[in-house]
Amino acid sequence: MDEQGKNLLFATALSFLVILLWYTVGPRVMPEWFPEPEQVAVESSEAVPGTPAESAVPGMALTPPAATTGEAPPAAAAETAPGTDVPRLEIDTPRLTGAISLLGGRIDQLALKDYNETIDPDSGIVGLLSPVGSARPYYALHGWAPAGQLSYEQVPGANTEWTVESGSTLGVNRPVTLVWDNGAGLVFRRTISVDEDYLFTIAQSVENRSGETVRLAPYGIVARHGKPDTVNFFILHEGVVRQADNELSELKYKKLVDLSFMDREAARAEIVPVEQNGWIGFTDKYWMTTLIPQPGQPFTSVVKYVEGADIYQVETRMPLFTLAPGESVTSESMLFAGAKEWETIRGYEREQGIYRFIDSIDWGWFFFFTKPIFWLLHWLHASLVQLGVAGAMGWAIIALTLIIKAAVLPLAYKSYTSMAKMKELQPEMEKIKERAGDDRQKLQQEMMALYKKEKVNPAAGCLPLLVQIPIFFSLYKVIFVTIELRHAPWIGWIKDLSAPDPSSIFNLFGLLPWDAPVPGSILALVFIGILPLIFGVSMWLQQKLNPMPTDPTQAMVFAWLPWIFMFMLGGFASGLIIYWIANNLITFVQQYVIMRSHGYKPDVFGNIRSSFQKKKPEPSKK
Repeated sequence: MDEQGKNLLFATALSFLVILLWYTVGPRVMPEWFPEPEQVAVESSEAVPGTPAESAVPGMALTPPAATTGEAPPAAAAETAPGTDVPRLEIDTPRLTGAISLLGGRIDQLALKDYNETIDPDSGIVGLLSPVGSARPYYALHGWAPAGQLSYEQVPGANTEWTVESGSTLGVNRPVTLVWDNGAGLVFRRTISVDEDYLFTIAQSVENRSGETVRLAPYGIVARHGKPDTVNFFILHEGVVRQADNELSELKYKKLVDLSFMDREAARAEIVPVEQNGWIGFTDKYWMTTLIPQPGQPFTSVVKYVEGADIYQVETRMPLFTLAPGESVTSESMLFAGAKEWETIRGYEREQGIYRFIDSIDWGWFFFFTKPIFWLLHWLHASLVQLGVAGAMGWAIIALTLIIKAAVLPLAYKSYTSMAKMKELQPEMEKIKERAGDDRQKLQQEMMALYKKEKVNPAAGCLPLLVQIPIFFSLYKVIFVTIELRHAPWIGWIKDLSAPDPSSIFNLFGLLPWDAPVPGSILALVFIGILPLIFGVSMWLQQKLNPMPTDPTQAMVFAWLPWIFMFMLGGFASGLIIYWIANNLITFVQQYVIMRSHGYKPDVFGNIRSSFQKKKPEPSKK
């Protein structure tokens, strides 16, 4: 294989295939912390010493055991299942609808008014949280863990029957307060408020009217019964996301299952002390439910899986409070439950001081490129919307591609010039190959001599492309994971930039009276749509300006690449295909103009001649 063929195949194939290989090494995971076996505490009613402060270990959103047994709490499935007769408080804001169960005071019904399940406006809004007894229970619960002489029966938990002290419907600027008297001198209150987006504030207070000093600690729990349906694509993280001071970590659901003991009724926890700033929750592709202690608040961050009950759970355990008779204390924390909108999450990070909350969005390994690229895409989209441009997000992707290509043009300039020189030298390289025959050493020597004579670096056309690969990955990541592209229309038949092109050769792009194959099916990968076809042609055109390998086998593989990628990537999101088409066409124009400026005159089919080539002397006339 000659150097030219190696470079061309490496540059072209790597630019596309590495997107499928790079992330197999692993998603964006900062170093994970796994406690040694002796650090994993079995929960009991007693306070467990921890860092940064002594903190009680709460129950698991379940029926609490006797406080003196020292046994681990039973699985969450053992809790009383709220039925239809359980009293509830309505949640109603401009963006949320749902309810709070007075059994446990849990937020267990929540749906997002701004998002439909499909592009059909009658498809129903996206549901996020659901109560025990539903198909997929998923809820947030807050309470107090006892220490010392207190028992779980004396503190509020999963099955506490709260009463309403104030408020009737939770809404913006309309908080509700729940109250529970344990009958032994402790009065607990819980005030819940919500803003105009997705942030709940939970203020838990306890008043000690007993004649004894008590010790207890507040906690927050998000529990998820059963593994949820996931996209299950290796470049996307779905599972637990946690910020613990300066460490961001991600654990997939499989990793949580590996935490469990062999005993199917037991649970093992991953416990991480947080000194100042942190949060923890479950993240899906577009949605998230996250527990957020107050900034600067030390707490213990916990992840656990109960194998027998198939429950995934995250917790925030606050430091222990000691209350003398007559004293009271209030602990305040936050709960994010909603869509992972960049602007909304960034606003919470800045206004609420939630440390690195923007990193709850999966930016990938190249986050230093991904974040600014998305900022630019968001700005372009907002600008086009203000101008009243229809299909603004699709045009924003094209505009972003133009800007990126302009930014890397100085780097690409050298690459395109080198490719033009290599293409011009192909006839001479063919002659060298014929002269060398099977003598590989002679072939390499004469090739290197030709490169030196013509001052051509065969690697110059490849290496600049490698530098651009992180940018390519970052844009791919932005288009794939960000909610801003979900159900975003562009032109004509493209109604959702996050979904594959719905058109298909199968029904002649809608001309025949039957439906196209279901996106994601085998038939859909074979009978591709209009955008993938345009992508294949654009890649073929762009490829024609590059020098072909001199080896026939290599040349054949190289010639088939556009059509292979056309089918391989045809099922990807339309937004990605639009980017690739724009990138290929802009690259073609750039390369064509640069080659012309250096005296090379290519046509669209790759035929090239140089004005610098020496002309044969005309025969003298006698």
